[in-house]
Amino acid sequence: MNKGMSLIEILMTMTIFALLGMIVTSAIALSMKGTRKGESTIKVRESLDYALAIIERQLRNAEKVEPCSNPDPYVLNYLDRDGAATSFSCVGVGGADGYLASGSARLTTTDAAISVCSLVCQTGTYSTPPQVQVDLTSGSVTLTTKIDLRTY
Repeated sequence: MNKGMSLIEILMTMTIFALLGMIVTSAIALSMKGTRKGESTIKVRESLDYALAIIERQLRNAEKVEPCSNPDPYVLNYLDRDGAATSFSCVGVGGADGYLASGSARLTTTDAAISVCSLVCQTGTYSTPPQVQVDLTSGSVTLTTKIDLRTY
């Protein structure tokens, strides 16, 4: 009776363990890649949320948006609560480093390259205030908001 293992049995066992090792390694690598992508999406969303919060706060406190029905959807000029002229603008949209700016200050981080940006003021009626619609897209994250202005 043979009491040892043959060379073929040892090679088969090693092959099976090698295949199992490759499968486990691939699964871990895919999981890590998904985690990094999720973290990146969270950073982009936080950057866009921050920019929208600043725009909303500034426009709600603004004296007026001028001109409302702005001709250029990439630039929105307004008078702040102190009467100083300032603006929001979409800079380099669609490029590798598109961003949203307030005056000359960058509102979005370099992680969030803006591919679609629109700042549109719609005039109000007697019973409704003017509105500013802001549309922002960076990667797979798209945010849209309408801001009712306090000035009629």
